[in-house]
Amino acid sequence: MSGPSCPCCYDVEFDERIAERDLREYRRHGPGKTTRTLASALAGDGDGASGLTVLDIGGGVGGLHRLLLEAGAASAVDIDASAPYLAAARREAQRLGLDSRIEFAHGDFVTSAPAVEAADLVGLDRVVCCYPDVDALVGAAARLTRRRLGIAVPRDGRFARFAVGAVNVWQRIIRSKLRMHAHDLARIEAAAGGAGLQLRSITAVGFWRVLLFERPQVGG
Repeated sequence: MSGPSCPCCYDVEFDERIAERDLREYRRHGPGKTTRTLASALAGDGDGASGLTVLDIGGGVGGLHRLLLEAGAASAVDIDASAPYLAAARREAQRLGLDSRIEFAHGDFVTSAPAVEAADLVGLDRVVCCYPDVDALVGAAARLTRRRLGIAVPRDGRFARFAVGAVNVWQRIIRSKLRMHAHDLARIEAAAGGAGLQLRSITAVGFWRVLLFERPQVGG
């Protein structure tokens, strides 16, 4: 799988120090509320994840796909443009005895997508706001979704744009190349809809919104 081809180097912006910090936080407190809400939406009711496959795009330390495996999913693929995050996720999977059910791949998902197999459940947990081309990212994820696509994004509106703008001012001050993006919900919905998915629900989780899309012919 090809390496990241993005306007900044995610290996640098999400380095070993950040990955280790997030892994320690995960081990102390478990997945955050946004991740848990996203996993619940993707898993659906009852045995909604049982035997299904998972594609976790930009999985960080791996909280989302591990929750779905715990909910009964058969296997997962974790694709991340940050090698330190992948290393942390792999170590945690090994510690929990889940590594045989998870495939780890390093790369920019958008450029790697043609070589990625479709999955039943696809997740983007606070990833879209870190990627400049929302149409390409969400469109590629939606095309690889067989059942449900879940996306956690900042809330829509003026406040979100102000908050993201303030973050980007700080990023410039510290000379980081990473930029955050407050993509419009309508544009995200259009990108997913172009691949045949329909928006089923929007759940508020503080600053974040969890969007759940489904492929209509499959249903819940």
